[in-house]
Amino acid sequence: MTVHFIGAGPGAADLITVRGRDQIASSPVCLYAGALVPVELLDHCPPGARTVDTASLNLDEIIAELSAAHANGLDVARLHSGDPSVFSAMAEQMRRLDTLDIPYDVTPGVPAYAAAAATLARELTVPEVGQTVILTRIAGRASAMPSGEDLATLGASRSTLVLHLAVQQIDRVVDELEPNYGADCPVAVVARASRDDELVLRGTLADIADQVRAADIRRTAVIIVGKVLSATAFRDSHLYSATRAR
Repeated sequence: MTVHFIGAGPGAADLITVRGRDQIASSPVCLYAGALVPVELLDHCPPGARTVDTASLNLDEIIAELSAAHANGLDVARLHSGDPSVFSAMAEQMRRLDTLDIPYDVTPGVPAYAAAAATLARELTVPEVGQTVILTRIAGRASAMPSGEDLATLGASRSTLVLHLAVQQIDRVVDELEPNYGADCPVAVVARASRDDELVLRGTLADIADQVRAADIRRTAVIIVGKVLSATAFRDSHLYSATRAR
């Protein structure tokens, strides 16, 4: 028996890997985050599969479901939105499974920031404009941020910054980033990336907060900050250079 942690993608049901789809199809039990994972993915479950929406469950209840499947020798498809390597709470589940000696594996998925960049039709690493991408969030009701990972510190590099779980505090984001990035720095907010009701806002640190409030965006959004969003006058990459040694 194996628990398959599967990245279910950012929202569109077809943005799942072939491996992830096949693992769902071969697992008699499927646990999924109902508020975030497209329900259409459950169509891949085998007939008679036990499907459990974990949106209202706590960690103990989730582990109890995984333990019961293990006791019955049943594989589990454990669906997480986006890619489970980022902000998925997968680590705490794996820690419990290690203690219980329950085997598991991980299948990556399309992360929300990648879906947002695709919607914006932007590369987040542009030659001589931005070559570093920082994925982060801000402290709120969830766990505190580690020392040195505040926006003022991270923003000192002026790298391309991608914020998850932060749109509800957009004013704070702007206040903490403006000193390093400047009020005219390009910003994009992509809500519900890749879904039918996707919403895109484009602006600068000077006006993005007003746009977010006007659009009433409160969750399921990615904020991207950096010069790469508007870069047009940049050198071609070395990758396809005619002078590159082959």
